[in-house]
Amino acid sequence: MAKSAARYVCQNCGASTTRWSGRCDACGAWNSIVEEAPRESLPKGLSGKKGKGIELVDLGGPVPETMRRSTGMAEFDRVTGGGLVRGSAILIGGDPGIGKSTLLLQVVVALGKLKPPMVSAYISGEEAVEQVQLRGKRLELGAGATRLAAATSIRDIIATLEAGDPPDVVVIDSIQTMYLDTLDSAPGTVAQVRSCAAELIRVAKRRGFVLILVGHVTKDGQIAGPRVLEHMVDTVLYFEGERGHQFRILRSVKNRFGPANEIGVFEMTDGGLMEVANPSALFLAERRGNVSGAAVFAGIEGTRPVLVEVQALVSTSPQATPRRAVVGWDGSRLAMILAVLEARCGLGFAGNEVYLNIAGGLRIAEPAADLACALALISALTDRPVPEDVAIFGEVGLSGEVRRVTQAESRLREAAKLGFRRALAPQAVKGGRAMGKIEGLDLLEVGHLQDLIDWLYNESRSNSVPKRPDVVKS
Repeated sequence: MAKSAARYVCQNCGASTTRWSGRCDACGAWNSIVEEAPRESLPKGLSGKKGKGIELVDLGGPVPETMRRSTGMAEFDRVTGGGLVRGSAILIGGDPGIGKSTLLLQVVVALGKLKPPMVSAYISGEEAVEQVQLRGKRLELGAGATRLAAATSIRDIIATLEAGDPPDVVVIDSIQTMYLDTLDSAPGTVAQVRSCAAELIRVAKRRGFVLILVGHVTKDGQIAGPRVLEHMVDTVLYFEGERGHQFRILRSVKNRFGPANEIGVFEMTDGGLMEVANPSALFLAERRGNVSGAAVFAGIEGTRPVLVEVQALVSTSPQATPRRAVVGWDGSRLAMILAVLEARCGLGFAGNEVYLNIAGGLRIAEPAADLACALALISALTDRPVPEDVAIFGEVGLSGEVRRVTQAESRLREAAKLGFRRALAPQAVKGGRAMGKIEGLDLLEVGHLQDLIDWLYNESRSNSVPKRPDVVKS
């Protein structure tokens, strides 16, 4: 019998080749190709033994009662769509030391305090049982109905889960440390991660417990290994935040049982991660008024309106190529806004260094932040502060026009609830549904970036703020 050819698999994208090379042709990564054991040849046909028939049911047939259980942590429930669904698989990733293990330990302890309690199994492949116990005592979590184990063999873990009544929730920390003894590759490789996750998910679906997998991330912030791991699970969560900042953001990027792009906000304290019920008030708590280069953006994260401060700084540059730096927003989007302000509004940013920051450690991806970033840049360049009682949102086009965005009324209501008296928003589209009037909030419609510049010029003149008319197009 002919020997099967060796397979070389890229650990970054999962591409397979028949020979080793230093660079992957599929994704361009260097030194990521590892030799793996060849797969057994598949049968050429299905002749002979017949398969077992499957049961087909009507789409409109009766549906059993939902098997969703709340965790007792409102922010975690919000991200998962209302709680944990029986038989589901959840993948959570984040930077090292961001607090993934702490969050999950708090979740399983909270589950054990419910009525009736949910039994959880926390299986760590990176820490000893004593280390997890020390963390629990330091955070004063209590015992609850949580069981701990330190193991890396999938065969041993599945044998434990198959014996007797399974726990309600199983946490695997992390999937990159697990290994399947039927594969020759090392733990953490593409084949091991994919096969270990598939075996665990298969047992979770059959036995009906909730499976939570912790995944390592790459330097780009993506979960390590091929994207097939994200396709295998039901929910994918990312735990984000800056190391030196107290806020942590749990973001849902995929959820088969609820809305995606939902966020939960936590604050890192000495007692662990504390839930933040009103993140807008916390993000704006340290805001200082009468400072140029600051604007409040009324954004939407999932179904939740969130107000954050956009900060901009424009300074002269001694270098031939001025620097452009952005934190919490898309750098290419900043370059586009600067180009539109220069080409359509006559503002000069060419010889200046530009810095843009989203205060609070939140990362914003929606185009509705264009107008707030443009206002912050204009304010920083002209040295005219934006009034404290103004919130703003809207998308900017390449011709300088301001386009409408979704969920405008939710943004306005959140701004009014936090004490803002005015809002800058896109003009209503002709024939479209006009935005409803919000009590206590004056709506100022903006159709073009030039209208925004004129409004800021008039505001600064009425408030007797020092002006620099040389940089504003009249």
